[in-house]
Parts: sequence; C-alpha cells; structure tokens
Amino acid sequence: MPDGDSRPTLKHVAARAGVSLISASRVMRGAPNVSEALRAKVEAAAADLGYSRNRIAGSLRSQASDLIAVIVPSMSNHVFPPIVDGIDTALRGSRFRPVLGMTGYETSMEETILRDLLSWTPAAVILSGLEHSPGTRALLRRHDGPVIELLDTDAPPIDLSVGVSQAAAGRMMAAHLIDRGYSRIGFVGAWGGRDTRATKRQDALARAVAAAGLAPLAQHIADAPSSLCVGADALRALRRAHPELDAVVFANDDLALGALFACQSDGIAVPDTLALAGFNGLDMCQVITPRLTTIQTPRFEIGQQAGTLLRDRLSGKDTPPPAPLPLHLVAGETT
Repeated sequence: MPDGDSRPTLKHVAARAGVSLISASRVMRGAPNVSEALRAKVEAAAADLGYSRNRIAGSLRSQASDLIAVIVPSMSNHVFPPIVDGIDTALRGSRFRPVLGMTGYETSMEETILRDLLSWTPAAVILSGLEHSPGTRALLRRHDGPVIELLDTDAPPIDLSVGVSQAAAGRMMAAHLIDRGYSRIGFVGAWGGRDTRATKRQDALARAVAAAGLAPLAQHIADAPSSLCVGADALRALRRAHPELDAVVFANDDLALGALFACQSDGIAVPDTLALAGFNGLDMCQVITPRLTTIQTPRFEIGQQAGTLLRDRLSGKDTPPPAPLPLHLVAGETT
C-alpha cells in the first residue's frame, strides 16, 4: 500500500494482485495474449488502490499514445453522436480511447485541431469526409498510424474510408421523387455550403433532375448551422423565390422536420401541395405525423466499423478496404 498521501504505483498494483510487475504492466498497457483471469485480477487491484495509468509517460516511451484522434464537424445535431458512440463501442476492451475535436465544417479548424491532437502522438486518426486542406493532408501523410475518413466513399481515401456513397444517395432520392411524378424540385442545405457530403448529394440530385428533362434544381443554402428553425426559415425563403416547387429535398432530417412544422403552421398541405424529404433516417421521423420520407444511413455501424478496423490494423491484422455500407430509402407520408 502507498504511504500517507502518496499516489499508488504499478508496483503497488502488482503486489496487491499477487503478480509480477511485468504481468501488471502488460495488463495496464492492454497488451495482447493476456488471460482474462490475470486481467481481472490486476484491474481489480488497480481499482481498489485508485491507480490510474500515466498515459503521457507511456506515450513518451513508446512514441505513440493510446489515444485515437476523432475529428467531426459538430455534435449539435443527431448525425455524429451515434457515429462517435459506434467508435467508442468498438474500442471498448482495448487500450485505445477516443479523444474528440469539432470543426464546425471549417477546413481551417480541422487543420488546427488535427495539428493539436497530433502533438499527443495518437495511435490513429479518424476524421470526416474526403475533402481536406492541403495542410491537413500534409499532416496526415506524416502521421505514422492509420487514418480513417468517415461518411463518404466517392473518391480514393488517404488510407481507409468507412461510409456510404453520397452521390448514390442523391440519385436514390431523385429516382423516388421522379417516380412519384414530382417535376419542380428544390434543395435546402445549411452550414453555408461547407458540408461537402450534402453538396455531393445535391449535385447528384441536380444531375438526375436534369437528365430527366425537368426544370433545373432550385436551391437555398442557409449560412447558419442545421436546425429545426433554420429548416423552417429556409423553406419559406425558397418558396418565396420559387413558389412553383412541388417537392423539396433537405440536406438532413433536422432541416426537413423544421420545414414540415413550418408547412403545418402556414397551412401548406404535405404532400398534396408540397412534398418534403430528408436524409439520415432519424428515429423521430417515423413517430411524427405525417412520417417523413428520408434515406436511412447506418451511422452507428459506420463508427463501429471504423473502430473495429483500427483495432485490427493496430494489432497487425490485414485490413482490406471495406465496401460502402448500404443506404435505405424510407418512403414516408411526406412524398
């Protein structure tokens, strides 16, 4: 036992567990090929003594920490929390722990955050999308560890990518609306157009609309972050400029739900006068009336697959590039 107010050390943990110092060290480092009985004995001793491993000192010795740098645009909507949850779930039981940074869809902020996190020598980096500043790309090329880009599989990744085809999502929604007879279609986005995945869906939608010989895709991109209120205001602005529209696709479900509430408040019949469609497939979309038409994305599975790939790669296993994950059209009552 440590004396007085001194902090417990690994030597104290080993003595309490009745194992060698080397065995205790292997458990606390998360080393492979450690029996469950040994792990349980050492972890119980560490918990009993209040021992916490000095990860910074460990990283200085090994030149790599147990941190996984996770950089996402925002946690203010419903898109990224399940992705981060999936990453965390996959990493449980390993020695790796995610540390989070948020960019606000700003490439310059992404570069700043990445530079800061790399100073902690993370074992791996997870970040969103395939579009990055030249500075970010240079930092990632110098990083001696796996890099996973999330959510987009429409171009070659720096290392590995986990996600869906954004272009396919745009084409899927276009086919649905055109099949239902809509011919004057608009698009609403947010974040000042900095969400490159939404832009890819918008571009694919516009190409499909043009290929069908329909009127050009009308659009309104709000400068503000995505929210219910922004969706309501953006729809009203789009309809003032284009009152002829009979369907509007939104960059995500938050915006679409806000627009639906605006239609209900303004007396606009959905879908008889105006059809609405979102993206991501949030649970709330299927418990409101009318149920929102949307595209279901496997957000938790994206995070979980990314975390699993990192565990495999960092343990020396072969990790071939994963295939894009499936998208599912949820045909609700708003189209």
